[in-house]
Amino acid sequence: MFKINENYLKLPGSYLFSTIGKKVAAYSAAHPDKAIIRLGIGDVTQPLAPAVIEAMHKAVDEMGDAASFRGYAPDLGYEFLRTAIARGDYAGRGADIQADEIFVSDGAKCDSGNIQEIFSLDNKIAVCDPVYPVYVDTNAMAGRTGEYDPKTERWSRVIYMPCTAENGFAPELPDETPDLIYLCFPNNPTGAAITREQLQVWVDYANRVGAVIIYDAAYEAYISEERIPHTIYECEGARSCAIELKSFSKNAGFTGVRLGYTVVPKDLKCRDVSLHALWARRHGTKYNGAPYIIQRAGEAVYSEAGREQLAKQVQTYMYNAKTIREGLKAAGYTVYGGINAPYIWLKTPGKMTSWEFFDYLLEEANVVGTPGAGFGPSGEGYFRLTAFGSYENSVAALERIRKL
Repeated sequence: MFKINENYLKLPGSYLFSTIGKKVAAYSAAHPDKAIIRLGIGDVTQPLAPAVIEAMHKAVDEMGDAASFRGYAPDLGYEFLRTAIARGDYAGRGADIQADEIFVSDGAKCDSGNIQEIFSLDNKIAVCDPVYPVYVDTNAMAGRTGEYDPKTERWSRVIYMPCTAENGFAPELPDETPDLIYLCFPNNPTGAAITREQLQVWVDYANRVGAVIIYDAAYEAYISEERIPHTIYECEGARSCAIELKSFSKNAGFTGVRLGYTVVPKDLKCRDVSLHALWARRHGTKYNGAPYIIQRAGEAVYSEAGREQLAKQVQTYMYNAKTIREGLKAAGYTVYGGINAPYIWLKTPGKMTSWEFFDYLLEEANVVGTPGAGFGPSGEGYFRLTAFGSYENSVAALERIRKL
């Protein structure tokens, strides 16, 4: 008889946002007259920029002509997009990343889950706590994390690096040496950011102990402060220890069309084995490439018009973040984030757990957020709100919460 991957059975419950979706659906079914404002999942609400739409229309026309029709995309992605990324995201920041070190995909979530496949199951991972659930869950599915303890909500072979108000939500170098280090800055869920000097410490540490940093920079477009790095490759030595994940979802609103990329420098090696070559082998075997139409849309993101239009969208979301952050502070909440990221991280009032506060907001204010406990043990007692809603909904949700 066939056997299943029993590592899936070790996973606690369902995926965080699936659980939230079920709770909201049940409440809506029982209270169809209630207008719910959703500030939970980090999904964008503004339409695609005109420059992006124009590029997509042009690409659609090309696909309708035999002379310009495109089939399968190249393994790494089309050169026009990879060149635009190398120039737009790296060259201007003094980061030495070449176009052939960029692998185009359908989003950072998939890449963050798939990248672990090129590493041995013996490798030990270190994650920030709280953390984006995909990092841990996909390693658990592979069988790398050991056993799950529901009492402590921890995996036995995972090194947890607490990120709390006491350390500014920035992880400290772990006592136990990891092989793979997951870092996400600006951070999801806390909205925290670290300086270039702080990130350099991690790069130096990884090179010293022989670890690989998997750096999720999905929210770099929201950075507003000068000393915050937009890419890990601004740090000296990062080419020999870091893989970077990037997304078009949050900076360009591509959540519904899907596009992202991963950078694996050719300097990154395990003894004589190139991780670039391993990822290229995996990428070419399991992935047929993002659609031509979407890659042309991605190229338009780096055009002059695209940059201007998308900068305005980012400003809109960050104005929402400022409105929510300042409004909650005025109402007496302890609030973090919302400066370099579109997430507001607040302490739950009184002695409420994060899931109790979730239920309270849903039932009393008809507002949906994300309980901090869903991101890890150190997220208990905190709650995440996103700034990705409309301004009107952000203000309405804030007023509902303040009335409580």
